[in-house]
Amino acid sequence: MARIAGVDLPREKRVEIGLTYIFGIGRSRSLEILGKTGVNPDTRVRDLTDDEISKLRETIEKAKSQQFFGKPNPILFIDEIHRFNKSQQDAFLPFVESGAVILIGATTENPSFEVIPALLSRAHVFVLSMLSEEELSQIVAKGMRELQLEEDEEVSGWLASQSGGDARRALNYLELISDFLRANPHPGIKELAGILEKKTLFYDKGREEHYNLISALHKSLRGSDPQAALYWLARMLEGGEDPRYIVRRLIRFASEDVGLADPQALSLAIAAKDALLFIGMPEAAAALSQLVIYLATAPKSNSADVAYFKAREDAIKTSHYGVPLHIRNAPTKLMKELEYGKGYKYDHDSEHHYSYQKYFPEKMPEKTYYEPGQFGFEKEIAKRLKWWKSLRDKQ
Repeated sequence: MARIAGVDLPREKRVEIGLTYIFGIGRSRSLEILGKTGVNPDTRVRDLTDDEISKLRETIEKAKSQQFFGKPNPILFIDEIHRFNKSQQDAFLPFVESGAVILIGATTENPSFEVIPALLSRAHVFVLSMLSEEELSQIVAKGMRELQLEEDEEVSGWLASQSGGDARRALNYLELISDFLRANPHPGIKELAGILEKKTLFYDKGREEHYNLISALHKSLRGSDPQAALYWLARMLEGGEDPRYIVRRLIRFASEDVGLADPQALSLAIAAKDALLFIGMPEAAAALSQLVIYLATAPKSNSADVAYFKAREDAIKTSHYGVPLHIRNAPTKLMKELEYGKGYKYDHDSEHHYSYQKYFPEKMPEKTYYEPGQFGFEKEIAKRLKWWKSLRDKQ
């Protein structure tokens, strides 16, 4: 909030000049904008997130009556204003224009998309930066005290680093590991990371033979044995397995195990799914058989799958990194004023339709996730990547 209020002003002075805190009033909620020492002590923020539009009108009419009796204009604070639809937002407009209320709306969404233009044009937009890790650590420490947990600077610092500047996420993470922290006051960070990961996992313990059969089919395909793959396909279909489940697994195989060595495999898998849905069983068995034979005899590559999980690991660690301004979308005037899209080079205007730019987050070095294999279409992909690299090296 220093960007709005200024770092050198005491809190009371910032209130007097019309600037406010959201955090730092010593309470668990962020609803009271002006504190008791403010110039308008009777003005309180009203939490109207879940109220009906009639409640809003009633509140605004009350504000007008206060103004009539010489009281200062109330501040109407709307948390999550993006949840109000167009007609509800329209209801604010005449009261904002007349000055009956001072409207402050908070949103986690882009106001260009979520706030009606008429209201947005009459407002000042402040972009709030993410909380620093130091600020998040303080919030987590307070949460630990509220939960009666032993404070641990290493734990609070680690949770802050994993939360991407979001206090709610940090507190949610703290709640997830709170039981473990009570039993283990000074845990290792690796243990905590494992707990957070396990909390999101879901296990479907179905029939064992169901999974044994699909495993046999999958491994036969990966092993390029069309005869065994056909056998296991028939075992599953004749045993009453849902063919939609089988085709879903075959679509997955086409991407994970054939991949870019033969991109046509995925198209054929999708076509088999469409055939199944269109003509049904038992006629669609022929389409599934065709797909199984094709997948078993196709060149194999898991490079796309491996590449994704390499990228995923970095994405999880750096999820708080922002998108570089020059490659952000800028469909509105406000976003252009914030320099979204500034400096982007349109590749089709460049020689070879290729203008090398940096696309990774600014704080992140460029990485190589995808390395093409040696078989099938990936040989052609390798040539393309080599050519683009030669163009970059010339710059």
